[in-house]
Amino acid sequence: MTEVKTSGSDPEVPTSHNNGAGESVIKLSYDQRLTNEDLAPLKNQSWTWYNIFAFWMSDVHSVGGYVFAGSLFALGIAAWQVLVALVVGIVIVNVLCNLVAKPSQQAGVPYPVTTRVAFGVRGANIPAIIRGLIAVAWYGIQTYLASVAFGLLALKFWPSLEKYSESGDMAFLGLSPLGWAGFMLMWVLQAVVFWNGMETIRKFIDFCGPAVYVVMVILAGYLIWKAGWDNVSFDLSVGPSKTGWASITALISAIALVVSYFSGPMLNFGDFSRYAKTYGDVKKGNFWGLPVNFLFFSILVVCTVSAGATVIGKDGEGNIITDPVHIVDKIDNTTAAVLGVLTFAIATIGINIVANFVSPAFDFSNVAPTKITWRTGGMIAAVGSILITPWNLYNNPDAIHYTLDTLGAVIGPLFGILIADYYLIKKQKIIVDDLFTMDETSTYYFRGGVNPVAVAATIVGALIPIGVVIWGTAYQASFTWFIGAAIGFVMYMVGMRMLPKELIYGTRTATAEV
Repeated sequence: MTEVKTSGSDPEVPTSHNNGAGESVIKLSYDQRLTNEDLAPLKNQSWTWYNIFAFWMSDVHSVGGYVFAGSLFALGIAAWQVLVALVVGIVIVNVLCNLVAKPSQQAGVPYPVTTRVAFGVRGANIPAIIRGLIAVAWYGIQTYLASVAFGLLALKFWPSLEKYSESGDMAFLGLSPLGWAGFMLMWVLQAVVFWNGMETIRKFIDFCGPAVYVVMVILAGYLIWKAGWDNVSFDLSVGPSKTGWASITALISAIALVVSYFSGPMLNFGDFSRYAKTYGDVKKGNFWGLPVNFLFFSILVVCTVSAGATVIGKDGEGNIITDPVHIVDKIDNTTAAVLGVLTFAIATIGINIVANFVSPAFDFSNVAPTKITWRTGGMIAAVGSILITPWNLYNNPDAIHYTLDTLGAVIGPLFGILIADYYLIKKQKIIVDDLFTMDETSTYYFRGGVNPVAVAATIVGALIPIGVVIWGTAYQASFTWFIGAAIGFVMYMVGMRMLPKELIYGTRTATAEV
């Protein structure tokens, strides 16, 4: 049975109503080194199932999501096998998101605070920094991908800008002047939405999720009408289709890819589930936002891409164009092209904010609560996304493979540890007050504020998948999340059950149990 405990009757002092992450409640006993108005438990949890549903719509609708969904239908397996992979993969994601959502919804705190239960009040900075760095990398890449849309749009109306779009003598750090203009415009638009706080973000995704769908359906309908239904195929692969054991392994890989694709937002989903009124709202929103939404989106994508191949043709190398920005850019109808380009730019703003802006905002704030607010943490991530020059990262296949896959390999053990601790070790009990105290006798202080078992499980659970990324095949690399999650889960369980309490908690073993 779910249970939330408090360890005292200290008076509650509500914070200002103006903090970006929502109004919270801070007790006088809370240690300032662990607390600020953004990390503290929420005073009111008001999100409904629709807000969670809209969150996932925004998370799925993006240029990256479009390309990813299209790539699954180009794996060389039958369409029915792709649909099976989509169903199985997204159902797994749905179940895992329900699991990771519960502790944050229960306590009203974001993901990095929730991890204090397993890692300790100081050790929680380890998963927070790891997740924050991953978000910075993806934030920069998504911003760059969406910024391409603005460049294409500008060239449609002002062809004379062509001389500023090539990466020639005028390029700076590998990006053309027009590219910089588009990137910074996208960067500023996202920062403005974020800076206005979680309530503005909620309203933004509530509107944009359905609005983007309307345009996507119209775009798909237009292309199908122009191409004819007979030219719509659910097989986007080139060459002979895989059969026998090869098709089975491709099917399994597709399932793993679906889970891996959502591994980032899935890990820090607590940053959003904390706002939900009830856990029932979370589960209902997840159901409509994941299995139902993702399947419909994927089918819509393959219809659009397949029909687009007939209407606009293929690229210079004879490949089907899966990037929606380039699809709409090649449409003869200027109005449709402009509407499509703007739509996918807005869609990417949505996913970038919910998946890669809010997360590092909480993560970096958790590192130094007295100095870094939620807004400051988000802006640190935004500035970092420029410094990594994501266009150079994205345009170098080896660099993006080793950078993002290596960072992503660490997500698995973090997830496995959180689930093992909350459901099997702590039995779904959280002492909320102890999340915000440095008292050595408190439950989550462990050994000097750090749980050595969680740290060891993270290191081992990350190194093995990273080894697979570096020395394994591309097929093996698609399972790094599962490998890391399993190792982290098992190591943490064994360590917490088998190791001496003195090693985990120091000399205060009497207060080690929840």
